[in-house]
Amino acid sequence: MNAPVLDIQGLSIRLPAGGDRALAVREASLTLQAGQTLCVVGESGSGKSMIANAVMGLLPRPHVEPVAGRILFEGQDLLALPEPALRALRGQRLGMVFQEPMTALNPVMRIGDQIAEVFDAHQRLPAAEKRRRILAALADVGLPDPAALCDSYPFRLSGGQRQRVMIASAMVLEPRLLIADEPTTALDVTTQAQILKLVRELQQRRGTAVLFITHDFGVVSEIADEVVVMQTGSIVERGPAARVLRAPQHEYTRRLIAAIPGGEARAPAPRADDANRVLQVQDLCKTYRSGGGLLQRGREVQAARDISFELWRGQTLGLVGESGSGKSTVGRCIAGLAPFNGGRVVVNGRTLAAGGSVPRHAAGQIQMVFQDPYASLNPRHRIGAAIAAGPIAQGVPREQALARAVELLGLVGLGPEAAERYPHEFSGGQRQRIGIARALAMRPALLIADEPVSALDVSVQAQVLELFAQVREQFQLAMVFITHDLRVAAQMCDHIAVMQRGEMVEYGETARVLGDPQHAYTRRLIEAIPRLARPAPEPPPSGRADGAPYRERAAA
Repeated sequence: MNAPVLDIQGLSIRLPAGGDRALAVREASLTLQAGQTLCVVGESGSGKSMIANAVMGLLPRPHVEPVAGRILFEGQDLLALPEPALRALRGQRLGMVFQEPMTALNPVMRIGDQIAEVFDAHQRLPAAEKRRRILAALADVGLPDPAALCDSYPFRLSGGQRQRVMIASAMVLEPRLLIADEPTTALDVTTQAQILKLVRELQQRRGTAVLFITHDFGVVSEIADEVVVMQTGSIVERGPAARVLRAPQHEYTRRLIAAIPGGEARAPAPRADDANRVLQVQDLCKTYRSGGGLLQRGREVQAARDISFELWRGQTLGLVGESGSGKSTVGRCIAGLAPFNGGRVVVNGRTLAAGGSVPRHAAGQIQMVFQDPYASLNPRHRIGAAIAAGPIAQGVPREQALARAVELLGLVGLGPEAAERYPHEFSGGQRQRIGIARALAMRPALLIADEPVSALDVSVQAQVLELFAQVREQFQLAMVFITHDLRVAAQMCDHIAVMQRGEMVEYGETARVLGDPQHAYTRRLIEAIPRLARPAPEPPPSGRADGAPYRERAAA
């Protein structure tokens, strides 16, 4: 057998004193051959990203550093290389795609200039050739109008578009080893399918080895040759993807697979009378305009065009579509966070102004749960104060509001001690629970959830979705649930509205839309969902789940 591209032997990584455990990674061993995809799967805190950062030399030493083992890349021990040698490998021989594109991209540099830095660090190319290759890289990852995007800043791109820019930057020099750390977590299913296809094509063309870190076994089923499952720093299961997916041997692996939404449509809630109608959206239009001047033509994007739907108490409407389809824009217009150009929004019989501000009589009636709970929480405010701030602003006595905050923390599964802690002391799933508690503090009639589980592990996602269902039933809320994952929409929503390029192309009961889609775009979204064969009901009587190194490549 040829020498592996990556061979990790007995790697242990130490955490700072006072952590929840001494080692972030404990005696991990894995092997990756040229042209092979190895998926490392596990929840947040399992140590999978630590392995990726150790390979790239990006651990925050000396606080977090390897204390045992070797990382061999094409026979070289990366842990023994000096920083200049590692710097020469990064980008050219080692590429990495990070999970958070907005923090990885420089907000004050144009997209083309950021990709050009990769060439400047490793190659000398004429300016025209460099730009040609940059545009080709952006086109390869499915970005529209590469010439315009090349001269844009990151804030002008959607989340999915920014992630594609990061992937283009990492793959532009066709590295020998590509490390992808949750690169498709926040992407819609069609974009995710494009990215996975792109990774496979790169492997076929260059024999690239891919270390793919994910928590989604649906992605694993699409791309993996081998699978390594990690729990709290240790490898608990490994093997060919086909075997791990169909007959997982470890209880933790079975639990992760069971947490994936099955995609079965829920029965719609009964439609109430008009007195219980919470939301009416009629012919909503929103146009974004940017740039323009004396000698320059401005850019105009119609993010929402003639959007209409209704919603009753206790019901959930799913807004589904790709990144840039306009679904989040519709949610922000309804919540009063963005002005709209035409149409009207009626909440509990009262019409909201088109100027982007919620009138006093509707204050608190509409609340929003955002995609990134950490960015929506003030890092200097304690959690109890953050939840109580809204009611206090509406005239509720401070002591009463703080008592209500503690009560809501209990409702979302957090103890009263959480009220005195700060946002950075919680995991992503816990912060999302806090976001739900803060929204409920205002006793809203309408809750808008914008991609609230897209960045969460499947097991945490299942818990948060269950919590949404619980609060919907308990408070009889009307919910607008914005998501790119049709599996989540099937589980949560009574009705689904499918959006494409600012238009609602399909609308109806969830079972009908998913079972008998009428529009070609809806059918394409459904076909792009990763398919996962459910595991065997009982594990085989024998098999290795002890973390012993698996050295043979087996076809999935």
